[in-house]
Amino acid sequence: MAQKTALIVYAHQSPASFNAAARDVAVEALKEQGYKVLVSDLYAMNFKAVATAEDIKGKLKDPEHFRYNEETSIALKDGRLCDDITEEQNKIKQAELVIFQFPLYWFSVPAIMKGWIDRVLTQGFAYTLGNMYDNGMLKGKKALLSITTGGMESMYQHDGLNGDINVLLWPLQSGVLHFCGFEVLAPQIFWSPAHCPPPVRTSLLEAWRERVNGLMAEKHLSFAPLEYFDLTFQGGFRIRPEVKEKCASQLHGISTAHHLGKPLPPDNQTKAK
Repeated sequence: MAQKTALIVYAHQSPASFNAAARDVAVEALKEQGYKVLVSDLYAMNFKAVATAEDIKGKLKDPEHFRYNEETSIALKDGRLCDDITEEQNKIKQAELVIFQFPLYWFSVPAIMKGWIDRVLTQGFAYTLGNMYDNGMLKGKKALLSITTGGMESMYQHDGLNGDINVLLWPLQSGVLHFCGFEVLAPQIFWSPAHCPPPVRTSLLEAWRERVNGLMAEKHLSFAPLEYFDLTFQGGFRIRPEVKEKCASQLHGISTAHHLGKPLPPDNQTKAK
């Protein structure tokens, strides 16, 4: 049997950080299971975070009006994407599992990881206008956000100071990972490790190791399937009337963003059900 492969996309500046420790635990646990583990250490790589025309070798189709998605899609077909993008795409091609390890910055990913998302998940590689969400081009692969927060867990509740963590995670988990076809596993959230005593940090990492040992058997998060939507311009790509009618008697909406004006389904972006 071919060796299984996992990719860890890692973004933290310090090798002494909790994020680095979480990365190392995942690497060790996956290798013990027989995985080949690839790590993209974005800061160490000095990964370019800005999507520009420099990402394309050779002539542009329309240098007067540069459209990044269109130009990189053409360049992908012609083998003219720059080397660092091609290298990361080759890692994804190999991987059954992709783990994103990072600290939550301004309710999102660090800029260098956003640049990785912008530049690596190109049109034609991760998605097309006809291949997205359930049919995204990375279908069959699993992905997971493993994040650290500055605030304690209570701050990210629906009545907490920072707001519901499910809302914060939706753009990344649905708008990026699910959009590209990944099966999205429940996130690994390390709540405020910088403010935890060493024994607590150790226990957090031990629990993470145990989880990594069983990751591939976990159920993935649920999202509204494409069949729920009228995927035509006439229908506005909106949820079909019969689906809305079926959901009318339900207490909660379908998902965090497709809530249909109802209360958000609890833990929709944090627990698989």
